[in-house]
Order: sequence, then structure tokens, then C-alpha cells
Amino acid sequence: MPAQVWQLMFAYALMMSGTSLMVLIAGIIGTQFAPSPEFATLPVALTIVGLALSTLPTGRLLIRFGRRKVFVSYGILAVFAALLAAHSLVISNFFMFCVAAVLIGWSAAAGFQYRFAALESVPLEVATKATSILLFGGILAAFVGPEIAVYGQYLLAAEFAGSYLLLAGVYVIGTLVVSFYRDDGTTASGHEIKGRPLREIVRSPVIVLAVSASVLGYAVMSFVMTAGPVSMHEDAGQSMQATKLVLQSHIVAMYLPALVYPWLYSRLGFKGMMWAGIGALLTCLLIAMIDTQFIHYWLSMVILGIGWNFLYLSGTNLLRYGYRAQERFKVQSFNDFIVFSVQGIASLSSGWVLFRWGWNGLIYASVPLVVVFALLAWRNNDRLPVSASSSVRGTDELTHREPM
Repeated sequence: MPAQVWQLMFAYALMMSGTSLMVLIAGIIGTQFAPSPEFATLPVALTIVGLALSTLPTGRLLIRFGRRKVFVSYGILAVFAALLAAHSLVISNFFMFCVAAVLIGWSAAAGFQYRFAALESVPLEVATKATSILLFGGILAAFVGPEIAVYGQYLLAAEFAGSYLLLAGVYVIGTLVVSFYRDDGTTASGHEIKGRPLREIVRSPVIVLAVSASVLGYAVMSFVMTAGPVSMHEDAGQSMQATKLVLQSHIVAMYLPALVYPWLYSRLGFKGMMWAGIGALLTCLLIAMIDTQFIHYWLSMVILGIGWNFLYLSGTNLLRYGYRAQERFKVQSFNDFIVFSVQGIASLSSGWVLFRWGWNGLIYASVPLVVVFALLAWRNNDRLPVSASSSVRGTDELTHREPM
């Protein structure tokens, strides 16, 4: 792998630590400051909303200024957002904390573009390895975010304000790391937007299936994960340490399978990996239905992370089969807009569903999402490539084989 892939992996680990921190403590902070228990998970949801809102503007900025400038600018925004969150807790302002959550989500849009930067740094035949290495950085994020959340809980007089102060420092380091990224010069001045209209591209069954795989992984994962810490700590009475362990295990399970994904993909292809993801999500939901003991939370959240990994990596790598080189920024930003918009809806509704119908009601509501995607995958099984060197029947988009 080129050194740039490893550099992106480390930067990804640091810049994504804010997401794991928000998932662990933002809902708990919400129970203390929100005007109603229904809004306890609102800051977590707004983080995803901010991410969804930023995807299309970020795509335009990438076209105009290139990846490096956008990555660094969004890193600076992340530092400001973390400091704003710390200040909002010092003055006990829930509205300001929600604004900071939106900005943390907005800045995360650049971090999610790291996977495409890594993918485009290598030839197509080893793209799955590059994206797997990039996502492996999420394991470090799984520890950094929750650890600084707990360590900074009482660092300042205002509870958790120190956590966000530490997060700002982590963001500074991540921004410095990504500032060494070498751009490929693809900006509006040197590479104008060309290719087919977006509405034509997104009608491709390959694009539909690729986007849907990522949508399902993120929708179910976000719906369950957003409510998980609140249900476990506030409703089931589990300790903060136990809740942190479950969340860290979940995030590790999201990224650790990246080590074996290329090997599994070489044997199962996109078909097998997508069906494995579907099976993992159904298993997760089944275990969560049984009981609310620590072991049930832990097992269901770990398997949830594995299912997300299989579907997200499959969707990300399959997406590259559906567009030409000059169409990449608009297709990638469209993909992230759909994925994170759905994730935002899932996050926003998670707290409300948990409050109204409880943990079991939330789990039951997740089942139809998996079933619908399973039907879509079954219908389009014959359109999936078996390996990176195979063709996708019925598409003419596979004309780009040169590494970008």
C-alpha cells in the first residue's frame, strides 16, 4: 500500500474519534439539559444531520478546491466545534451544544471522504485492501473518543466540558496529519465536471444496490446505536463503564473485520459479503429482542458492527463500478448525501421511538429495513461482479480501469 493510504488511515482515526465520543456521551448530556426526555438523543441525531447537510456542498468544494484544502479547512472547523461544545456545557446552554453537534457532523463529511481518497490512490484490483486499511483506523477512533470522553468527564467544573476540550486537541493533531496529503490536482480549473448527468448515472442497478447497501448498514446501525447507550445506562441501569465497554466493542466490531474483508471478498464476492451483512443484522436484532442484560447488549452491538462493516465496505467498493473517473466527485457526494440523510432520519427518530415504545419496539421497527434490502439484493443478484476483474452485466460504466 502507498504511504498515503496509511497516512489517511491515521488521520481518519483521529478525526472520527469525535463521532464515537458523541455517540457515548451526547445522549447522556441530553438527558441532563434537554427540555424533554424525548430530545435526549437530539445532539447525537444533529451530528448526523450536520453530516448529511454537508455532503453535497462538500462535493462542490472538492471539485473546486481539491481534497487537501477541503480536508484541512474542515479540520479547523472541527476544532472550533469541539471548543464550542465545551463552552456550551460550561454555560449550560443546550441550544449551543446542539449547534456544536451540527458543526461536528458537518466537519465529519471530510473524514468520510478519506475512504474515496484511499480507494483512488491504488489500482482497482487492490481497492478493497485500501478501503479496508482506511476503515481499520476506526479501531483507534473507537478507543480515543470514548477514553477522552470518560477521562475528561470531571476534568473541568462542568461535567464533560473537559472531554470536548481534549477532543479539540485530537482534532488539531488529525488536521496536521492530513495536511500532508498529496492532492491529485483534480479541481474545477484542471478537470471540469464532465460525464453523464447524475440522474442517468443513479438509475444504474449497480449504483442503486451500492447506495442501498451503505444506506441499510448505516440506517440500522445508527437507529440501534444511537439509542443503545441511553437504553443501557438510563433504562437498564448499567454502569457508565459497562456502557463505554459495549460502545467500544461495537465500534471495534465495525472496523476490525476490515482486516479480513479482502480475504472474504476474494472468496465470496459482493454477493456473499452483502448476504453475510444481511445475516449479521438479523442476528443482531434477534439477540437484542431476547433480554436487556449486559451480554445481550454486548453481543447485539458487536454483531451490529460486523453487519455494518460488510455492507458499508461492499457498497463503497461496488460504487466504483458505476461511474467514470470524471464523474467521481458528484457520484460520491450524492452517495454520501443519501446515506447520511437516511442515517440522520434514523438518528432523529431513534430517541423518540425509544421513549415511546422502548428498546424492544425500536428493535422490531428495524426488521422491515433489513427485509426490504434483502429483497432488493435478491432481485439484483445477477448484476453483481464476482471479483474486481469481472464485469457487471448490463452496465457500460466499467470503462475506467486505470488507477485514479
